[in-house]
Amino acid sequence: MSYIRGAWPLLGGRSGVCRCLHRNQLSSSSSSVVLQSRCTDVFQNLALEDWIDANVDLQQRSVLLLWRNHPAVVIGRHQNPWTECDLTAVRRMGIPLARRRSGGGTVFHDLGNLNLTFFTSKKAYDRKRNLKVITDALRSTAPGLDVHATDRLDILLNGRYKISGTASRLSRKSSYHHCTLLHSADRSALSTVLRPSCPGIVSNATPSVPSPVANLLDHAPMLQWEELVDVLVRQYNTEFGFSAVSAFVDPADESAFPGISRAAAELRSWDWTFGKTPKFSVQTVLDLTDKESAVRSSAHLNMEVKHGFVNSCKLFVPDDWLPPHLSAALANALVGERFCRRRASVCVAAVVCDSGDLRGRLRRLSDAVLSVMS
Repeated sequence: MSYIRGAWPLLGGRSGVCRCLHRNQLSSSSSSVVLQSRCTDVFQNLALEDWIDANVDLQQRSVLLLWRNHPAVVIGRHQNPWTECDLTAVRRMGIPLARRRSGGGTVFHDLGNLNLTFFTSKKAYDRKRNLKVITDALRSTAPGLDVHATDRLDILLNGRYKISGTASRLSRKSSYHHCTLLHSADRSALSTVLRPSCPGIVSNATPSVPSPVANLLDHAPMLQWEELVDVLVRQYNTEFGFSAVSAFVDPADESAFPGISRAAAELRSWDWTFGKTPKFSVQTVLDLTDKESAVRSSAHLNMEVKHGFVNSCKLFVPDDWLPPHLSAALANALVGERFCRRRASVCVAAVVCDSGDLRGRLRRLSDAVLSVMS
């Protein structure tokens, strides 16, 4: 295994951009190459996927990219982060949230999860065959494992436990198909973060399909990480008739991958992660019960969110609990703000401060509204 660096235009790139692989690791006649990322930053690795898809001539060469990340939550291109994960828990645990460019559902990554990305021409795109690489590799190295791919293109263990999920992206001439493979992931963290943040969301965003999961190591305790990687590379070559060389790459190396830092910065941005969320509405009941007096009351919240910003907000509060002009002032203060508790709390604070004797009730209403936002 070698480390790839330097600047050799050998990948048959597009638009005159120099491809950067070491001459000894990849000749211009190679039909495939296997790359292993040295980086464990989710944004850099996702940017590397996009860089390969945009800059490598996949009509001439297939690429298998193997990578893993420090703990991260990754949502699909058309998903709603507020319905897919517990954003409060994600922030508390210091776990980054990333939106990838492919479709599919939400996944939890950590160092016990292996990601595989199969890059090919659009014509050669074959997800079932890619998954066969994985299932055949597992059967060969651990014959006791009962693994098979489903019609949904997941991989199940013992007919029940999901060990691999899949997603893909097709361009005009190229494609990539990536999947997870749970070797020794932290299932406790996975279950903690993969739960909804916000009640009452109505959306056409792509929902994830929850499934029971398992780690390979729980059922094949002798299967070490390095052995798993090696058998996958061998099976990839066997399945496709390649003799692909394998090498490490550093996706943070701007000299090797020109423009990748800018791509990673875009993936880190709020505008991409939250602003690309399909429009949605929030329709929920807010509990306004006064815990000290035990006086029960409630309000109805109807909110429209577009590009991550509150587009409209209506609060329906009993007139005998709070005058309509105060609830309207609170609702109007939220319009135009990010659907974000921290940002929204700043804009409603001024409304609460100007509410006189009813400040306590208005604060209770604003706290109830903010609790819906993460």
